[in-house]
Amino acid sequence: MNAATKIEAILYLKGKPLSISEIAEYAACDRATAEEGIIELIDEYAHRESALEVIETPNGYSLQLRSDFQDLVQTLIPVELGLGALRTLAAIALNNPILQSDLINLRGSGAYQHVQELVEQGFVKKRRNQDSRSYALQITPKFHQYFQVEQLPQLLTANIEPQQLELTLAVGE
Repeated sequence: MNAATKIEAILYLKGKPLSISEIAEYAACDRATAEEGIIELIDEYAHRESALEVIETPNGYSLQLRSDFQDLVQTLIPVELGLGALRTLAAIALNNPILQSDLINLRGSGAYQHVQELVEQGFVKKRRNQDSRSYALQITPKFHQYFQVEQLPQLLTANIEPQQLELTLAVGE
């Protein structure tokens, strides 16, 4: 088995970027052999029609899915959201749109991290509000698609206090 093949297996099994030193350690070879193996792998993946590629990231070398296939990732891999982030998402959805400052008053300061996570995952859109220094938050079409919700009931217009609302989201049913 040549070094490139062994390094390919290491990158696949670790599933995260590795430095040359780490690769050499796992492959039980010297740095020069690890560097040659990485170069060979990068070249091989660049010349074959593969869904995978070996790239250098700020954290090391990684075997990953080509960016052309990111739409498949969004479709096929379920999103992992913690209970707090789900509750924050529910609050945004039920008050859609909502100022981030109002959301923080409703959910607490931990919601800042939830909002960042929800924006990164594509469930929430965040834009600067012209009338205040806060951001306006609203759910995106991905929210409706992922949770298979066409339209949310306008519960808050019925003079129900937001703190009394609790929404249970059943994911993947």
